[in-house]
Amino acid sequence: MSTQVIKSRINSIDILRGLVMVIMALDHVRDFFSDYQGNPTDLQQVSTMMFFTRFITHYCAPVFIFLAGSSAFLAMGKGRTVHQESFRLLTRGLWLILVEVTIVRLGWTFNFDYSLVILQVIWAIGVSMVVLSLLIYLPRFAILSIGLLMIFGHDMFDNLHPAGAAGIVWQFLHVQGPLHYGHNDTLFIIYPLIPWIGVMAAGYSFGALFHLPPAQRFRWQYIIGIGSILLFIALRLGNIYGDPAPWHTQSMWWRSLLSFINVSKYPPSLQYILLTLGPAITLLPLLEQLSGRAASIFTVYGRVPMFYYILHIYLIHGLAVVSSILFFHGAPVSPFSHPGFHLWVVYAVWLLVVLLLYLPCRWFMGIKKSHHQWWLSYL
Repeated sequence: MSTQVIKSRINSIDILRGLVMVIMALDHVRDFFSDYQGNPTDLQQVSTMMFFTRFITHYCAPVFIFLAGSSAFLAMGKGRTVHQESFRLLTRGLWLILVEVTIVRLGWTFNFDYSLVILQVIWAIGVSMVVLSLLIYLPRFAILSIGLLMIFGHDMFDNLHPAGAAGIVWQFLHVQGPLHYGHNDTLFIIYPLIPWIGVMAAGYSFGALFHLPPAQRFRWQYIIGIGSILLFIALRLGNIYGDPAPWHTQSMWWRSLLSFINVSKYPPSLQYILLTLGPAITLLPLLEQLSGRAASIFTVYGRVPMFYYILHIYLIHGLAVVSSILFFHGAPVSPFSHPGFHLWVVYAVWLLVVLLLYLPCRWFMGIKKSHHQWWLSYL
């Protein structure tokens, strides 16, 4: 590949990242606006459309973290040394952890009561970057091996429940749930770290494919993507390995299909990762050849992901507060307890949020393109 191509942005990465950012907003609008307060993947209770509304957003976190790893690899093709990229990953990771427990937390809660701190996807991305800042000194094969070992092996430890200090460490690594400390203070770990660290490491290794000629790159992307989908189907059909929740035949065939794809996200099982990354990787060659209005719109969101992420949380929560005042006599609003609307309203608000964010994101994309201050890369 020519130096010019290596140094240019990869359109398919920006488009795919933008696509999952848009889909992500649907999940968060559902958190604040839906009148359904139960588990949206509980097939004993949930409607097919509500299940799909939640399921489609499963693609967001793994795709974004995987592509963050690929982007880190490509950054070194833009003139950065390993030391420079390691420092950038370390400082950016620490910054994201800080943003999670300050700016992002405030956006979700609209309060300064730190008796509850929630560790979500931004924290997982931050820690994964910190770890990757060390891993990139290893040979690429070693990085890939570590990533795949985490992805393929962690399900073997689902029934491990150590006690004491080891149990606390293990919860950060592999168990979703609350950690209580101090005087009624709670640290709620929504995103335990394994195998997210492995997903970013695998994405870093995957980034090397973007240095291949297009035809060769597309072939490998199809092989990896379709192979992941086929492996998921094989593992899932026999409930062999890779997810703690087996699928079951339901009363209607389409509900059986929902059960088949109803994989575990917390922590993300092997089957979950195969089901989400497989189609996303398969889509990359098609997106690289996409042009036109749709491609440019998703590219805008994909090039300013952190800016978009923070804005969308505050916008969604703010709209939820306004709707509560207008329609529910000012009832308290949080993602855990709130008055709500039918699903069609959720989709309408989602489209409104995405449209309202377009111009600010396009403006900030222009700022990043025309200004080169180091701190802009952290937003």
